[in-house]
Amino acid sequence: MGTDYTSVTEIPGSKITSEQLARICNRYYFASQFCQGKDVLEVACGAGIGLGYLAKFAKRVVAGDIDKNILRYAKGYYQGRDNVELHLLDAQKLPFENGSFDVVILYEAIYYLAQPEKFVEEAYRVLRENRTLLICTVNKDWSDFNPSPFSTEYFSASELFLLLNQRFHSVEIYGAFPITTNSIKDKIISLIKRTAVTLHLMPKTMKGKEFLKKTFFGKLQTLPAEIDEKMAEYSPPLPISPTSPNPRYKVLFALAKNNR
Repeated sequence: MGTDYTSVTEIPGSKITSEQLARICNRYYFASQFCQGKDVLEVACGAGIGLGYLAKFAKRVVAGDIDKNILRYAKGYYQGRDNVELHLLDAQKLPFENGSFDVVILYEAIYYLAQPEKFVEEAYRVLRENRTLLICTVNKDWSDFNPSPFSTEYFSASELFLLLNQRFHSVEIYGAFPITTNSIKDKIISLIKRTAVTLHLMPKTMKGKEFLKKTFFGKLQTLPAEIDEKMAEYSPPLPISPTSPNPRYKVLFALAKNNR
């Protein structure tokens, strides 16, 4: 039996901070510019919160996840949508023919893969000529970084670049959500979080994390089943050097293109 990711995955109805919602929205706002009129595959789509938004731009959106319990949220919500197609799938062995897609997306999931290089190979295989792979992941060089209990390997900017550059001729790394510790409150929260991470006191489930979020950030928002362009302000990720660690950003994006 595979890993049950429901305890560590944000699903519709989860209580989240305004920054968490902005991060989710910004992932798909960023992706949309590459999806116009394209065949798009999102791997590890979870509950599919961004699929409807991408479908507004794409010719077709195919998506899937390895956890059937999480995927059922997406299947139930998008039932009957003509250009959204859902599959139970393994990111390291994609069930699609060579050259099936124009864009492949993997958001906040690469650290769960036992062999991320296999996913890169599979993404390269199912992409058509001169097309795009998009990855988003938490930055392990962020001082407040807190690993998921089911994770296997996290990447810095330079490590992510090297992983993708083995197969893709063009790789660009971006940083998003710059770290702010301007106020006394920011500094106190950061110190408490780093201490809790060091002492292994951070909650392992989304419910436990919700309690802490409410304690430090007050009223939380309810995560919707589908995002739209009005839910958050778009802050485009900024290009950063792929050759050295960059602790200034909480989130990393990678844009890779093939040369077949």
